[in-house]
Amino acid sequence: MDHLDDMDRRLLSALHECGTDPRVAAAARALSFAGEHGAVWLTAGLVGAAIDRRRRPAWLRGTALTGTAHLTSMGVKRLVRRPRPAHVTPLVRTAGRHSFPSSHAASAAAAAVVYGALGVRAVLPLAAAVCLSRLVVGVHYPSDVAAGAALGALTARLGAGWMEAAR
Repeated sequence: MDHLDDMDRRLLSALHECGTDPRVAAAARALSFAGEHGAVWLTAGLVGAAIDRRRRPAWLRGTALTGTAHLTSMGVKRLVRRPRPAHVTPLVRTAGRHSFPSSHAASAAAAAVVYGALGVRAVLPLAAAVCLSRLVVGVHYPSDVAAGAALGALTARLGAGWMEAAR
């Protein structure tokens, strides 16, 4: 396990180093801010529901699944209580002290799955960028982001039938 922890730390350090470029740091901060509490994804779902009246119920269910993924990750975070990385200086403030899993990654992956199912292909690269931003700003280990993304994708997939029934 020490080998995996060491690899996690080294990979985070390398990605965090990208934040020394002011343009990269600014983009990572903006993406992290947009993903705070799943705001960008919840807003996107509500906008989708408002614009796409025919599929409004599916949009609302997808938004609910995205919020559920975020809330689930927050619950897991309180149980696991893994401290945030201490070997790098974070570029942003965080809402909490715990790191595992990344709630940003959970809501981003859930949004990529549910909104992707509704035909919004641009969500996947934006979700990946939000996940990567959490490493560049230095507030999560790569394993935190991977676990959050897996949790979000799983939550969305488990709710896919419920969302599809609304179409």
